[in-house]
Parts: sequence; C-alpha cells; structure tokens
Amino acid sequence: MKTALYESHVRLDAQIVDFAGWQMPMRYSSTIEEHHAVRKHAGMFDVSHMLTVDFEGSQSSLFLGKLLASDVNKLAIDGQALYTVMLNERGGIIDDLIVYRLHESSFRIVFNAGVAATDLEWVTAWRQTTGFSVSIRPRRDLSIVAVQGPKAINTVIEQLGCPLLREVQPFTSILHNNCFIGRTGYTGEDGVEIICPNVDAPRIWDQLLNAGVIPCGLGARDTLRLEAGMNLNGQDMTSDHTPYECALSWVLDLDASRNFVGQSALEETYRQGIATKLTGIVLQGGVMRSGYEVQSNAGSGTITSGSFSPTLGYSIALARVPRATTGECAVLIRNKQKAGRIVRPPFVRHGEKVHK
Repeated sequence: MKTALYESHVRLDAQIVDFAGWQMPMRYSSTIEEHHAVRKHAGMFDVSHMLTVDFEGSQSSLFLGKLLASDVNKLAIDGQALYTVMLNERGGIIDDLIVYRLHESSFRIVFNAGVAATDLEWVTAWRQTTGFSVSIRPRRDLSIVAVQGPKAINTVIEQLGCPLLREVQPFTSILHNNCFIGRTGYTGEDGVEIICPNVDAPRIWDQLLNAGVIPCGLGARDTLRLEAGMNLNGQDMTSDHTPYECALSWVLDLDASRNFVGQSALEETYRQGIATKLTGIVLQGGVMRSGYEVQSNAGSGTITSGSFSPTLGYSIALARVPRATTGECAVLIRNKQKAGRIVRPPFVRHGEKVHK
C-alpha cells in the first residue's frame, strides 16, 4: 500500500521500505541528520499509514468508556485529547493511541499501522456485543503529516496561515480550513500532527519542504521516540503485557462504574503482584538492540528497544527486567558483558540530556 505522499518521497530519493504492508520512507539523507533536524529546528514525517477512525453517535462516549483504559468523559472541551491504551480481556495491550474529542458525541482515534486492522475488528465486534448506538468510520481518505521540533509550531502557523495555533496547548486540537491540527507527537519535541484530506497532503508537504522543514523517515522517528522514552507497540508493549509492566499504569482510570475491557484482569494482576517493569538503560562502549539479555542485581531481563542515541552519543534502551532491579547492570552484546546503568526514561527532554 502507498500513502498519498508516496510520490513525494520518491522524488526526494527516499529509501523506501515495507512497514506493516505500507511503502514508507526509512530515510532521505541519513537517520542521524534527520534526527538532529527535529531536535534543533523542524522535521516532518508522513505517518499516513496510521489509521484515523471517527466514532460518532449519542452513545459514543459510553462505548469508548467501555473499550479504553482512560475515561473519555474527562475530555470536557471540544478539541481536547488524551493518550491511552486499549486492552484485551486479560489486560494485555492491544494498542496505544490518542483519542480526540471532536464534539460531545463525536471522537477521533488514531490507530497504529501494524495493528490497525486488528483494532478495527476489535472495536466493531464490541459494538455488536454491547449494542451501543455508535458509528465507526475508518478515514482512509485522510493523511497525517507530523511536524516536530522547536521551530515546528511557528513554521506551521506561517505556512498554513493559522495564527490560532499559538494558543493551542499540548494535547488539544483545532480545525483550520480542511485540516485537523493536534498538538501531539512521537518525538519528545513540541509540534503538531496535521490530519488532512489525501488530496491536500502533497501541497502541504511541499509548502513545509520549501519553508525548510526537513523530511524524516522511520529511522529517525524510532531514535527520537526512544530518546523520549516512548513505547513502541509490538516491542515495548504487547498483548501479553499489561500497562503495569510497560510503565503505563498512569493512563489507567480504574473507576468501578466503568468496568472497561480488561479492568478486572488488571485488578487481579495488581493484587497478585507485578513481577517485571519496563525501565531505561544507558550504556557506553556498545550498542544495545532488541532481544539482548540484561543481567541485574534482581535477575535477568531483556532489551525491548535499543539504539545509539544521536543526541547523547551513546547507546540507550528500554528493557523489561525484574521489578526490584536498580543501579548497575550488564548487557550481553555478542557474548560479552557490557556495563550499563538502570535509569528512568526519558533519556532526552526537549533536546537536553535528562540523566547525568
């Protein structure tokens, strides 16, 4: 499959790879250059492979209150958004997502590309099971352009002629012409995600490109989100792991009146005790990768995401380890132990090192 921006990527000589069935740019120049562009000024990503879905109807908030681990009824104002997870009956994470309130009875959710079809099947099945009055409308007629970095907001304001964006707070959104603009992102930098009709996406992309915004691929998106300590679905969180094991317990709204899918299993898991946690590791003198073994004072664990950090100049990782793990650790890289240190993510905040 190809996004509406595919030809734009080809014209820019992007390295195209298959990602979740989509032909997507891995990089245009180099991952490190694109990474630094986002940290220092502004970069943009085509994330149209993700699926925008609109939920509409008089019982849409009740329906999403059943399906999501956070309570959408706490979104009191049109345009507000929240980050949450959708769980299976065992409390495992099907997907993490952002939900926006469009109106009192209308919400917009963006599903991750790799699980979009599964998500859609899941919510459709639950609508049939619950009988709630809600329509579920996949929006493959829409593209998503993420513009991230310290100069992102001002550039979007200038290029889209949208001065009201200056007043938009993080995790809120506005409508401007045919664009839905949310002040959200996956890089740890300020920025927006622009959801627009497919037909308008190439024009908006070219406007931003001509204004000096650097096109960035999947490679930079991964190193940026890792520095920001953000989970990757399918690696750092899976349907076999609960939010307690993925450093996401903060999204849970365990109000008994809602009884969302997976809530009972979560409460039982908590009573029994949580054996593992997702934490950060920093290491110099090697590069950590997914699947590497971690040896700690509390037992062994596994790297879930690891890479070289372009901002910091050494390797960082997220790892699932025994809950009591603290302090120094060892990471097994090509059968050799490398000394690392357990830290709490994020590793980088607004371009600055978090841990000394």
